[in-house]
Amino acid sequence: MFERFTKDARAVVQGAVEHAAEARAGTVDPEHLLLALLDREGSRASFALAALGVDEHRDAVRRELREVRRRAGLSQAETEALAGLGIDVSEIVARVEEAHGAGAMSVGDRKSGRRWSGHRSFSRGAKEVLEKALRVAVARRERHIGDEHLLLALAVRPGVPAEVLADHGVTHESLTRVLGDGGGQACA
Repeated sequence: MFERFTKDARAVVQGAVEHAAEARAGTVDPEHLLLALLDREGSRASFALAALGVDEHRDAVRRELREVRRRAGLSQAETEALAGLGIDVSEIVARVEEAHGAGAMSVGDRKSGRRWSGHRSFSRGAKEVLEKALRVAVARRERHIGDEHLLLALAVRPGVPAEVLADHGVTHESLTRVLGDGGGQACA
């Protein structure tokens, strides 16, 4: 599958690995793919994000992703569902950080201090995004997998990246409108 990735898509995958390394995460997650997409300039995905107004909000998106990490990966929807059950995630995070230090619940391997070196595996979620990008490209009748297909896959797959993107007006539908449908059907 990777032989079909464009230079931009490969750069996103490599950037995701670098973001995972910086976060000292054991695996590359979908959030790392989104962070790497936000870093890109001059690509189809960066054009789509700019056209949808994310350029002015890149830092806000990064902050939201950091906050999700701080909440042990819980999305806003999950946090709200727990609040409906009387569980205040913010209070739990505050108490854990008070007892164990800032970022104690962060997703990653900060607590043990162990450094990850060499190959980082992709989480099941990140693999699903890569597979979905292939399906999106095929549905659009395109022979390559570009960074725009990764962005479309992130936007359509339920999870933190899609939620954060949607909070900033970036949905699968808005991306399809900006990028065109590629001559094929939209892939949901």
